[in-house]
Amino acid sequence: MKRNAVRYDWKTREGLVELRPSDSGRYEVFFRGENLGSYHSPEAAADDVAGGHTFMPSDGTDLGMLGISHDLSEWERIPSPGNLRA
Repeated sequence: MKRNAVRYDWKTREGLVELRPSDSGRYEVFFRGENLGSYHSPEAAADDVAGGHTFMPSDGTDLGMLGISHDLSEWERIPSPGNLRA
């Protein structure tokens, strides 16, 4: 994970959606621990998640029906350990 990267979380009734930064500088979408795709920015990832345009989770959950916001500012922001000050 990049040192200054931030993870974004959205809690749904079906489980947690995470936008995780990768070492390559991209963001990966995870739902219930399953990788659903890689995006050039967290904004692009949030937009596809909210619209249900990621790869389909193996359990068939339609993320587009879970009320996930397109607006990244509404997601929970989780700083990486490198961003925390002692």
